[in-house]
Amino acid sequence: MGGAAAGLGTTCVGRTLRPGESSLLGHLEFGAGLHAKTIACRIGSQQWRSHSVAPGIFSRTAKAANAAARMASVSSSPGGERLGRPGGQVLRSVKKKKNGGAKGGGRAHADALVQHPVELDEGANDEKPRVAENGAATAVLTGVLEEEENGALLSKEELTNKALELKHSSKPKVDDAKHRPRKARAPKKADSVAVEVCQPPAVGNVVMPPQKQDGLEADVAGIGIDTLVVADSVYNKELSWLAFNWRVVHMALDVRTPLLERLRFLAISARNLDEFFCKRIGALKRQEAAGVENLINVQPLMAWTPQQQLKYVAREVRLMVDTQIACLTEDVLPALKKKGLNLVDYDELHLHEKDQLRLYFKSSLEPILTPLAVDPGHPFPYIGNLTSSIAVVLKDPYDDAVQFAIVSVPSGLERWKSLALTKTDDYNRNTFVSVEAIIINNLDLLFGGMEIKSAHVFRTTRNADVARNEEEAEDLLEMITDEMRELRFAPFVRLEVDCDMPLEVVQRLTMELGLSDKDDVYSICGPMALGELDSLPVKLELNSPLIYTPWTAKTHPRLQGADVFEVIKKGDILLHHPYHSFVTSTQHFVEAAANDPKVVAIKATLYRTNNDSPVISALAKAAESGKQVAVLVELKARFDEVRNMGFAQKLEDAGCNVAYGLVGLKTHCKCIMVVRQEDDGLRTYVHLGTGNYNPRTASVYTDFGLLSCDPDLGMDVADLFKYLTGYHRQVAYRKLLVAPGTMRNEFIWLIEREISNAQAGKPASIIVKCNGLDDQVMVAKLYEASKAGVKIDCIVRGMCRIRTGIPNVSDNIRVVSILGRFLEHHRIFRFENGGKAEYYMGSADWMTRNLTRRVEVVTPVEDESLQKELQEMLDACLSDRRTAWEMRADGRYQLLGVGSMKNPPRKHVPQVASPKLIATVETRGLHEGLMEIVAKRCRKAKKVNLRKKDGSAIKARRQYDSS
Repeated sequence: MGGAAAGLGTTCVGRTLRPGESSLLGHLEFGAGLHAKTIACRIGSQQWRSHSVAPGIFSRTAKAANAAARMASVSSSPGGERLGRPGGQVLRSVKKKKNGGAKGGGRAHADALVQHPVELDEGANDEKPRVAENGAATAVLTGVLEEEENGALLSKEELTNKALELKHSSKPKVDDAKHRPRKARAPKKADSVAVEVCQPPAVGNVVMPPQKQDGLEADVAGIGIDTLVVADSVYNKELSWLAFNWRVVHMALDVRTPLLERLRFLAISARNLDEFFCKRIGALKRQEAAGVENLINVQPLMAWTPQQQLKYVAREVRLMVDTQIACLTEDVLPALKKKGLNLVDYDELHLHEKDQLRLYFKSSLEPILTPLAVDPGHPFPYIGNLTSSIAVVLKDPYDDAVQFAIVSVPSGLERWKSLALTKTDDYNRNTFVSVEAIIINNLDLLFGGMEIKSAHVFRTTRNADVARNEEEAEDLLEMITDEMRELRFAPFVRLEVDCDMPLEVVQRLTMELGLSDKDDVYSICGPMALGELDSLPVKLELNSPLIYTPWTAKTHPRLQGADVFEVIKKGDILLHHPYHSFVTSTQHFVEAAANDPKVVAIKATLYRTNNDSPVISALAKAAESGKQVAVLVELKARFDEVRNMGFAQKLEDAGCNVAYGLVGLKTHCKCIMVVRQEDDGLRTYVHLGTGNYNPRTASVYTDFGLLSCDPDLGMDVADLFKYLTGYHRQVAYRKLLVAPGTMRNEFIWLIEREISNAQAGKPASIIVKCNGLDDQVMVAKLYEASKAGVKIDCIVRGMCRIRTGIPNVSDNIRVVSILGRFLEHHRIFRFENGGKAEYYMGSADWMTRNLTRRVEVVTPVEDESLQKELQEMLDACLSDRRTAWEMRADGRYQLLGVGSMKNPPRKHVPQVASPKLIATVETRGLHEGLMEIVAKRCRKAKKVNLRKKDGSAIKARRQYDSS
């Protein structure tokens, strides 16, 4: 979007922009919003006439302007540091907002992203937009202005009516005798002179990130492959990760997503950012402190310094955060309010409600809150990671002395307090106020006799990337325990502050927390800790339209009421979660092994799972019953170290042999091995999967699992466990591809075979489905294959180093990213092999860390019926036109099925998927299509199994699996 007006003479009220300068970002990148009664702009030869703007916009943008002005003035502070957003226009002084409650926010650009856009006629040559016709919240998608698009403009009347329609908020019908409507807060009027700016017209294409990312080259044609695979200006891990999170944010922006699910995606994208700062920004901070830039100055065009990356990341994150806040406060919450779910500001409450919350404060909050003075006799208190606190400025009425204090919000508190005073209070059952607002508005009870001058929330993030010296550690468990202790006091990497927070308080906090860089401070014009939005204790009716249609995982047709070991002996079973129930398949496999007296040994790898996992309980039970149980627990699973230590201790107490991983490597493979004494001797059963043995994530992550008693796979897994738990070097495996040993070379050989087939005129194609693809060796090999004529489809959810559309380099490569109600998590690899396709699945992404620094396992899938199941899923992925994103030549992604593309994607011809499945996937998305077909097959299997003892069929009746 930054180049939306590139090459055009753009004139806005108040000033003229130079050709190539974005009227929106160049003029308002700092944070001033659409604070204008009229907007007028001329772009090229098209005139955008002045239009009225909905009055509700002013309160938020005035606040954003206020934040911009105050943060900009940091440059004149004693420290000389500017803590605000980079660049941009600063508005004059505005009226200060009161404390408390959910506040609007977002820069003008973020506001443009959240607008309900116009709907396009597919295939129309002029792409003329028309207003959606079915209600206030029915405009189709978020539009992003593209350089190559010719978007027609709406009339003055259309824009005015649309703005008023989207801002309208109806009040719920209530009994006036029992409940009085809450008094809506009047819009805050700014004292400053309005600055009139340009806003681009909405068009149909949806592109994420919404603008070219700083530092990245949009056109990489002519760059050699050696440079393509290493240059930061072509691919940067941090920016590529943020590009993925932009696609998550769009799930919240998309009006087709159910309202509460939009709230959930806002929470997911916010938690993603929290983890991003803890781990990835933490790592960059460590590099910066170590002076790593001195090592890479020899190739400045190939590798960015940590300072450069931090600068680019900060700009991107500010826009993303503002977009999240604007989406929440201007779109999602007003729409939810119409549905009876309301997050209220404290000053919207009735007097009796405030009285009730004061009683709640006295009984449930005041006893656990500790007001902490900050002065020469009271050092600055300990602040935890990802915790919220309140900075309080007080005045002593006796001597007029100004004091400073901190009140930490305990992390164990419920974030949202319902206003339902009784169980029968249906009117308020879905009305909530934040706990920090309750605390702020009752601070007088904590600071008796003092005058509260100001109180504002702030939130801190600490570095979670610590240095490890595993080679010198005598005990890995002890090392991780010490590391967890160290993380509690790790340096801060981010400070989020209320955008109304006084400048002197911001300066005080940055100094106390050791944050001197302006890029470390983020001003939030709305609620903080958005990652807790999905913890709202909302009470919904069954099949509420506010959420996705509930999905109940189905028992695999072959496992319905059958002995799991007998079924596996008849042939391999491919499990597909969450469509197939984890409980009645993988969990049942482990529990059956624990209870079966014929089972003599169980071995398993555990990377992430929950403490109360039935899998852990089954393994413990097996050990207690005398079976040999060996478990590899990976203690170094980031952010799950404490949980993993907990269940590792539980397994040890039960008598399991527990290993804690390998020095220098993470054990990321997912495999379980069961040895059973049978009539013809010992038989080994294995489960090889793409996902963790976690029942909770198995309900929202898409993963494959293979159940088999193939002797070669059994011996390979046995050799793998000898390597994991003892001292064993395996030169080669019979069927498995194992990292860090042979996997990368095996994949390279498979790609080279496709290259040879393409050169010989044989069928040659590759499909890679994984979560991340950034290994330089693999990417270079895929470029080589593309040049040789191999058709390549990469279905990559997250980070991807490949750039498509490069002439004579990546003409034959297509990159797709799919996001929807489930998290795409499985890894599948298909190689055409001259017409005899080979399929592989396993735990490894094509990331350098997976291929070189982790223990990973990929297994071939050789059963033809299972290969068809894999191919059906791949067909569905490549036919999706609802939840799939296509990488464009500039490296950004465009949502398929919306608008049009300058270079349309290569059409996929399904090989085994049914026309009905493809039609469903094209219109409703991958997950909806697979849910429908799995449910149908399971119902059909149950009907077939309903027979009398003599074999005659019983009258078919529909049954549903409740597992």
